[in-house]
Amino acid sequence: MKSPNANQAFSILKLLRTIIETHDSLANKLNNIVEMIVNEFGADAGSFYIDIDGKLLELFASYGYASDSLPEQSIKVGEDIIGTVAKQNCSQVITDATKIESLARFVKGYKSFLGVPLIRRRRPLGVLAIQNKDAYEYSSIEVEILETISMVLSDVVSSDEMDEFKKDLIKSKGLKETNKIKGTSLSKGYGIGNAVIHKRSHQVTKIFAEDKSAELEKLSSSHIKMNEDLEEKFNSTKLGIGEHVDILETYQMLAKDKGWYKKLCANVESGLTAEAAVERAYEDMWNRLSGTTDSYLKERLHDLRDISDRLLSYVRGDFKSLEEIEGKDIIVVAQIMGPADLMDYDYTKIKGLIIEDGTPTMHVSIVAKALGIPVIAKIKGLYDVLHNGQLIAVDGVDGYVYLSPSKQIRAKIQDKLQEKLELEEKLNSLRDLPAETLDNKHITMLINVGLSFDLDYIEKTNCDGVGLYRTEIPFMSADVMPDVNKQQSYYQDLIDKCGDKKVIFRTLDVGSDKLLPYWGSVGEENPAIGWRSIRITLDRRAILRKQIRAFIRASVDKELNVMFPMVTNLNEFEEAKETLLLELEKEKIKTGAVPKKVNIGLMIEVPALLYQLDAILEQADFISIGTNDLAQFLFACDRGNPRLSDRYDVLSSPFLTMMKEIITKANKAGVYCSVCGEMAGNPIEAMVLIGLGFRRLSMSGSSFGRVKSMIRSINVLEIEDYVETLLKSSKKTLRPQLISYANDHGIEIY
Repeated sequence: MKSPNANQAFSILKLLRTIIETHDSLANKLNNIVEMIVNEFGADAGSFYIDIDGKLLELFASYGYASDSLPEQSIKVGEDIIGTVAKQNCSQVITDATKIESLARFVKGYKSFLGVPLIRRRRPLGVLAIQNKDAYEYSSIEVEILETISMVLSDVVSSDEMDEFKKDLIKSKGLKETNKIKGTSLSKGYGIGNAVIHKRSHQVTKIFAEDKSAELEKLSSSHIKMNEDLEEKFNSTKLGIGEHVDILETYQMLAKDKGWYKKLCANVESGLTAEAAVERAYEDMWNRLSGTTDSYLKERLHDLRDISDRLLSYVRGDFKSLEEIEGKDIIVVAQIMGPADLMDYDYTKIKGLIIEDGTPTMHVSIVAKALGIPVIAKIKGLYDVLHNGQLIAVDGVDGYVYLSPSKQIRAKIQDKLQEKLELEEKLNSLRDLPAETLDNKHITMLINVGLSFDLDYIEKTNCDGVGLYRTEIPFMSADVMPDVNKQQSYYQDLIDKCGDKKVIFRTLDVGSDKLLPYWGSVGEENPAIGWRSIRITLDRRAILRKQIRAFIRASVDKELNVMFPMVTNLNEFEEAKETLLLELEKEKIKTGAVPKKVNIGLMIEVPALLYQLDAILEQADFISIGTNDLAQFLFACDRGNPRLSDRYDVLSSPFLTMMKEIITKANKAGVYCSVCGEMAGNPIEAMVLIGLGFRRLSMSGSSFGRVKSMIRSINVLEIEDYVETLLKSSKKTLRPQLISYANDHGIEIY
């Protein structure tokens, strides 16, 4: 058989463009394209399948097959060689399928196989494949050419004509439009609005550059303009504080990443246009990382898709705010979205977000949650049957979407929205009331904060202080590492805003999912348990010394509280503590200006530390429990993995027994102990923490009112007795019993 080489790639793509530009129907175009590919590659047969609903692939075009070896009309995703390409979203090369037992029954006279997926905005669109009767080893050049063809075709098959065909096929296959659809709630709440179908075209219209210099200039100016607009957009949006701010900061850093931009320029230098260079860079990254199980890398890949699409819009000169229905509330419906896409709309009018697929840790869902937007995911096929302007109601509590809702449903949703407003007013009225239980036990309520200039919750909540200040945020948002004076200004600003309230600084916690733009990635397979946090700062001690120096200078004549994250053994804490005390002594000698008191603590996040807890408590002034990492490591469970999200629960006997042991030992040693993980900000989980003996909770500012309402409605002695009876349970989760207890005893767990 003849085999195309790198020099023939251009002529094949030229033929492809000629066919695409004809006025034939989409079906004729694709049949002609498959025929052309088979002939140019010297293959015996070829086929093209479209993805119908994420579960089924339907044959759309084919060429060359013998009458007794015709391809299947319908193939399930994950079945057959074709279905495997669709499921894994990456190219598959089979030299001789007869030698692979699991594939032997699918051969039908064709031994060798090359299949590539068509992907658009990370969503599979179909599979393009060629086959040969004899065993044949496809070259890397052939794979690359077919992948480039698939990149072009992904835009062709995203046409309105294909959408109409798929809608008809969806209905014929039984996936009919329904009024009430069940999904998965990622952010609770209710909303009614007109549907806006979220689309951002990134069709690559021209692949090869005629003028490299002009393309490089276009790429440069587009990259600069995109980043300027992102900066303005994020700065003008009141996002409060929390993880969503971290996400958008990281998103901006990815958009500015010099390594990515260098790759784009290299692609242009190789002969591609600016738009083809952007798309090719993403495809390369997708092929390398699409099979990863690491949640951080998956989210970075999602963000890179969104940033690539955004840059493509600037390169083509057609970037604009996305379509909205003027003057009306909207429900955004998307197959996939990036966190910055919400900012392209007037987000105050977004009353709901529906995503075909998604997880609670998906960045757009975290940002939407922070903006008070209900999010529902995992509703396959909905994107293909909705139209702009269609009225939709969302129930983000029970996870339902109502299409063209009846008057009764609309009235029900409006009642729920009114209840939400009344609840917010009630929670706001608690601001100046003490955080005391019904039996007069005081609970210290602190907040977790990130950016030093965004501390509205300190005043808004009237909290007792800051239980966790994430000092890495200023490091992540800077182009170069902040020096001592710059860091001191951040910490001084926070201390001044807190007045006499307690502030606990966590030393630099980077690595894992928090990378600094001026540090190269170490490329770890398991970054969550790799070189991160205290491990980095003890290895690069100068960084830790400078940060401690800034803490000390910002806290002159005040109380300084410093805790070290990700401590795994006593020796690490001793080294970190010694470093702090040495810097304190240096400042005494140098200026004499030091804090009036210094408290040194650490975070309990690694289970191994529990076996050294007695020794730790002899040396620590305080401890704070990071329940997010502690639970992840205890259960060996990635909390961002949707397959595991419901399997393990912090409200289970093993985890609660461990928490009970920590607080009991801390109280006995007279050591201040708080909880600063997500448990502290969830009313039902915070209720259990109080029942275990915890009296200091640190949470996000947005959770503060609900937790305070819970505190003012419980009796500590009663909840302690009840929790004690549950600790011997063998159930996977105690959550249902605890919710029933709260409801039976009038405890407010909104």
